Amino acid sequence: MHTEWDLAHTDYSTPPDRPMPAGLTGTDADWHQRLEQAPNGHLLREGGNAMLGSLAAGGPIHLLHLTRSLDAIRSSGQLLASTGCLVGAIYGSPLTPLPGGALRPHNLGSHLLDARHALASRRDSTPLVIQVTPGRPAPTKGLDYLRLGGIHLRTYHAYRHFLTPAEDDQVVRSVVDRVRVAAPFLDTLLHNASGGTTPEESFINALAATVPVFPYLGYLYFETVAEYLMLHSTSPATKEYAHRGEMNNRLYKELAFSAVQSMGILFDLGCFDPGYTRLLELVERIEAGLASTLPRYVRHRLSHLFATTALAPSQDASTFTFHRAGSDTLADSVPHLWGQLLFREIRTIDRYPQLYHCFEQAKALEAWSYWNAERIATPFNGVSPKGETGINPAYSDAAFAVWTAEAGDRGLLHPVEQVAAVPVPRLVPWLVAPLRDRTAEERWMKRHLVPE
Repeated sequence: MHTEWDLAHTDYSTPPDRPMPAGLTGTDADWHQRLEQAPNGHLLREGGNAMLGSLAAGGPIHLLHLTRSLDAIRSSGQLLASTGCLVGAIYGSPLTPLPGGALRPHNLGSHLLDARHALASRRDSTPLVIQVTPGRPAPTKGLDYLRLGGIHLRTYHAYRHFLTPAEDDQVVRSVVDRVRVAAPFLDTLLHNASGGTTPEESFINALAATVPVFPYLGYLYFETVAEYLMLHSTSPATKEYAHRGEMNNRLYKELAFSAVQSMGILFDLGCFDPGYTRLLELVERIEAGLASTLPRYVRHRLSHLFATTALAPSQDASTFTFHRAGSDTLADSVPHLWGQLLFREIRTIDRYPQLYHCFEQAKALEAWSYWNAERIATPFNGVSPKGETGINPAYSDAAFAVWTAEAGDRGLLHPVEQVAAVPVPRLVPWLVAPLRDRTAEERWMKRHLVPE
């Protein structure tokens, strides 16, 4: 179990060395070296990234957490974890203590504070300051949710009998259909990852056209463009944040909210699908001059990410094809992708709000066990060390203190009232269902089935 979780984490103290499929033109280590050579590549290292440095130091860590459940926290004395990019952590962003007791938010936190009155998902939220004292240095190992496919697949096999036979058949058949519809573009991705080249404009347009039927690609697409923006931006704001050891999160936040109208209600990256012209317009609006080399970057980077997060190490990216692949082939040859797709498909069934804990708590328990074994009190989103930092609610050796906070001059936070609450290893209830627009799901369910 711990081996799978280890493969789903990126250690920023050393170049990545995961098992990879054959036939690729580059390794993860090659890409890591290339990314470090970008204008802001020093932020991928412990010595250049303030968040990584604080985790490695082992001293007290201060995090901003926004909650809409302050009364429940006060009455129960409990801070609950949530699912998402950190599986089962209490989501937050770093705070830097300043003389006099104020705390300066990381730019991710500043964005969350600035946007909380405008976004439905953040409205009426209260900022909390959480101090975590882990007592020892932690490894700079961040969780990469794009590499959780094997864990999703194992969880599905363990708990699939919570589904009715009809639901299980619907989930499997729907995933197979999605793969068959998307197969031409999925094969294009493997072609590019193994040395082929497709025209940039047609590649991105095909990508955008495939995302609605294959939403997992929206996650890869968004993370690729976000990585490019954060590493290649040279704006004054980016330089100021980089001087503090922070990646500029406002770049990809602006991208997401501009590209998808409904992001302010539910931050669903499966909806991220701008075509070539729209993508260039969005990026040019964010920072003039960044768009020129983006399409080539997206083609190469996304193709590599797809191949390495989809194929089993025993496969060859230059020879495998998704054409007419059935469930057995997908389970054997692309188990990580199969797991990602099953996980996302299960979340679309009508009964998922009732089944949520059956599937999610199992993964959270494993994550907490892994983090405890690795002495990780504050896990972080390791797709990029951009500042999304959480709290392991099952960590037994850390001390915690919680305060409500108010924003003051210059955007600083000031602790106001200490709250008698501690993190506990339980997940919050399923909250997404009332926010989710099911139009695309319903349209897919009414589709014509793909012939065998």
